[in-house]
Amino acid sequence: MQAIRSRDTKPEQLIRRLVHAQGLRYRVAARPLPDLRRTADLVFRPAKVAVFVDGCYWHGCPEHYVAPRTNSGYWSDKVAGNMARDRDTDERLIAAGWVVLRFWEHEASDACSLRIADTVRRRRAELSSLVGKRK
Repeated sequence: MQAIRSRDTKPEQLIRRLVHAQGLRYRVAARPLPDLRRTADLVFRPAKVAVFVDGCYWHGCPEHYVAPRTNSGYWSDKVAGNMARDRDTDERLIAAGWVVLRFWEHEASDACSLRIADTVRRRRAELSSLVGKRK
């Protein structure tokens, strides 16, 4: 279990590089909400966008998850708990006004980075127009 990375996985790093190359800056492995004891892989605080790059095995990908043969009860419960926590995290962030983007590790990194960049830029524009209307 110690050898399993919880952050800085290859899919994460590739997406981060592509997003950074588009001129966007972000926080890595940060808490979107201070009182939420969960971290997102990329956090764009002013735009309120949280990005998660989920591993197919650990988060129960519908395409690639295969139940383990040994100690299946324990591992199946662990993955089910991860999935439930993911849904709870999404609900809490959405309730706080955040946009949550989730990607599977097998998705094309360039497509993910484009969607992230589009969402962040759109949110920045929306939030700046709201601030402009308040004045």
